[in-house]
Amino acid sequence: MSNNYDLIAEAIKNKKQVIAMYKGKLREMCPHVLGRKNGREQALFYQFGGESSSSTIIPGSESNWRCIQLDGLTNVSLRDGDWHTADNHSRNQTCVDDIDFEVSF
Repeated sequence: MSNNYDLIAEAIKNKKQVIAMYKGKLREMCPHVLGRKNGREQALFYQFGGESSSSTIIPGSESNWRCIQLDGLTNVSLRDGDWHTADNHSRNQTCVDDIDFEVSF
């Protein structure tokens, strides 16, 4: 497992926010699911702040879900803060096939 994997696992277990760079953009996110898809480490995040290349981040929006390959994350750090999610968090996700960690509500 990668260092990023260990950090995201800790964030899920302790409901910590993740701050990282991804595709050249600063992301503020809360991870919900961690594992692998097609053998690659991936996580499903709810992005609540920072920048995005796909759409504007609107707090509480159901479109702020991000499926991210962990090897693309840099400058990863964890911090305490409010846990962010959306009302559609219980919808079936396709980001991670082999789930190792999932946030509990």
